[in-house]
Amino acid sequence: MKKMPQNRPRPRRKAGQVPLGRALSKLGLLSRSQAIAAILAGRVCVNGRVERNPAAMVVPERTRLQVDGDAASLAPWRTILFHKPRGVVTTRSDPEGRKTVYDVLGESGRGLIAVGRLDLATSGLLLLTTDTRLADWITDPAHAVPRLYAVTARGRIVETDITSLTGSVTVRKTSTRESHLLVELTEGKNRQVRRMFDAIGHEVTALKRVKLGGLDLGQLQPGQHRELTRQEIVHAFPGAPLRAVQ
Repeated sequence: MKKMPQNRPRPRRKAGQVPLGRALSKLGLLSRSQAIAAILAGRVCVNGRVERNPAAMVVPERTRLQVDGDAASLAPWRTILFHKPRGVVTTRSDPEGRKTVYDVLGESGRGLIAVGRLDLATSGLLLLTTDTRLADWITDPAHAVPRLYAVTARGRIVETDITSLTGSVTVRKTSTRESHLLVELTEGKNRQVRRMFDAIGHEVTALKRVKLGGLDLGQLQPGQHRELTRQEIVHAFPGAPLRAVQ
């Protein structure tokens, strides 16, 4: 009798490992689609050998990567707090030609990756860093990093509306025309706040992230940023891993 093949357990991902395509994107060398195309074309070497699998797992900080023969070295450790303006996208390049956060940052954004995303119509606190492990830790839902949003929605929002919303919700001001609220969530799902309010019949007209973990916008104006120290990161995100200083 022929034995049925047994399901083998998948190997566990080691700390700091990411797919090769994602690693090249996170290092700021190529967009995700460009990285995958380069890998499939045999233009990428991992520790001296051509790698054609975009899903091959690597630790960017410990792996020698080359694209077209040029070393893909890690940028020095930097993390910045950026006040993303409304009307710009959180991508390195946009096929529709819209302005990106990197267009706003200019040279200050070189080598940085965005920690999560804010959509086109959302403004507020966005972290960018050269530390891929830190970025992955903050965006991992298992760590429940709190995110605080200032929300303006159409119409009067009452207590019965609030009980059906996810997260912690505080009403700051409400009228028949619009309501102003603070919403705290511990997961950064795509358009989550907007979908929550759409579900109770109140369209979000303005959305701004004002706090992430232990960091807040402070006095930063839209388009402005400031450098963060490693000590600030340790205090803002207890338990988060930090890459060694390059």
